[in-house]
Amino acid sequence: MDRRTFLKTAAGTGALAATGGLAMPALSQGAAAKTLRFVPQANLANFDPIWGTQYVVRNAALLVWDTLYGIDSKFQPQRQMVESETVSADGLVWTFKLRPGLKFHDGSPVTSKDVVASLVRWSARDPMGLMLRAIQNELVAVDDSTFKWSLKQPYPKMLLALGKNNSPCSFIMPERIAKTDPFQQITEYIGSGPMKFVRADWVPGAKAVFEKFADYVPRSEPADWLAGGKKMLVDRVEWVIMPDAATAAAALQNGEVDWVETPLSDLVPVLKRNANINVDIGDPLGNIGAFRMNHLHPPFNNVKVRQAVMTALNQEDYMRAVVGDDNALWKPLPGYFTPGTPLYTENGGDALKKRNIAEAKKLLAEGGYKGEPVTCVVAQDLAVLKAMGDVTAELLKSIGMTVDFVATDWGTVGARRAQKTPPGQGGWNMFHTWHAGADCVNPASYTAIRGSGDKAWFGWPDSPAVEAEVTNWFNAKSLDEEKAIIAKLNKAAAEHVIYAPTGFFLAYQAWRKNVTGVSSGPFPVFWGVNKA
Repeated sequence: MDRRTFLKTAAGTGALAATGGLAMPALSQGAAAKTLRFVPQANLANFDPIWGTQYVVRNAALLVWDTLYGIDSKFQPQRQMVESETVSADGLVWTFKLRPGLKFHDGSPVTSKDVVASLVRWSARDPMGLMLRAIQNELVAVDDSTFKWSLKQPYPKMLLALGKNNSPCSFIMPERIAKTDPFQQITEYIGSGPMKFVRADWVPGAKAVFEKFADYVPRSEPADWLAGGKKMLVDRVEWVIMPDAATAAAALQNGEVDWVETPLSDLVPVLKRNANINVDIGDPLGNIGAFRMNHLHPPFNNVKVRQAVMTALNQEDYMRAVVGDDNALWKPLPGYFTPGTPLYTENGGDALKKRNIAEAKKLLAEGGYKGEPVTCVVAQDLAVLKAMGDVTAELLKSIGMTVDFVATDWGTVGARRAQKTPPGQGGWNMFHTWHAGADCVNPASYTAIRGSGDKAWFGWPDSPAVEAEVTNWFNAKSLDEEKAIIAKLNKAAAEHVIYAPTGFFLAYQAWRKNVTGVSSGPFPVFWGVNKA
């Protein structure tokens, strides 16, 4: 019996859960109704939303920490912790006032000193934050509720930078925590968001627990992604870690969990046949699969070798491995921007349209590859990444590369990919991830497209051509101008192989019908969700 058949059989019968795959404490009926049990996409192995960029960390952090602004479903930043803002006529001085009554989970008030320290830490790691640092005069607290950001030149996208949903978000922490070195992980998890993190109940690899923060005062506007009132209708959210897709599907059917963020597409037909379960696309903007190479060390420090991989890559192989036989769930992507959005372009993406093994081997030889092992760090506890990793191993072998396949978990990948040491000394050559389509609609929120060398995302690509077009886009005066610039940016990113896109895909989410208020979006939205 192959793996796909086994998963379908196990999920369909509920065998894994019924035979002890889960060990759940008994809850009273009232407590169970106020406790939402959620199976996240991956294990919450660490919990510093500034130190790293894993979506699973960002998603948990959205419960615990709040932001000054929140992006809505139209990609517009709206006030969240901020009551008002003013900007000088020359665009150089921004002054912000916090809304009254904001408290941290330890009972202390949120002050502008906390905000300033948090923004300093965030801006050391985030591309938009780094842009602000480069043009900053000063960032200071004026009084307990007011802070000022003075710049050397205008930055029209200030509010987007402070409200964007892609990692790292500009989460606000108490000053003492925010003063932690941004390249070291925090060890205290105190925010001012709608839920408190129950540190004592955190068991990495098993569960994470969040409890409603009684002193949180949501905004009065309707909730819309990260904007509006974040009203928690349940008292407790338990993240139940289940790397095995069949176990998660069986647990959902048996009512042992309430909501599964990313059920395996092969198991969706089984779930759809269950009268007690809803299944829908989790995020209509989808995801862009990514084969990320390390530009610092051989062999991928040579652009010819990266181009060889891009030339040999067949996106259909990756997407079939990820989503199975459902053609509605994927499409080829000869570029880097989200299909169906205003800036989408295929300019320069010809190498991704048709595999050419002979040309790939030629490029590999021109790049001076001598058979050295390529360390592929592949997460086995995320079905999407395991599937892509298996395809990549065969791809590299097909063009004559030696593969050092490191099978591990996503938490370990998240820690290891931050290492710049050579592969033989704890570093890496490649890993897989995916980027939410909402993050890839333009360069402002698209961390992974940047080519800023040591300041770039993991892999650290250094491409002045890409960075020049990013700067041009920020200065664009019209949509037509933006489109022309993005076409050049897409071409430059493909030529340099910032990373290799493996295709565009959609993913399902599934939840029990006694759970209401579940919506679609680039992250799970817990506020407004209730359980009967």
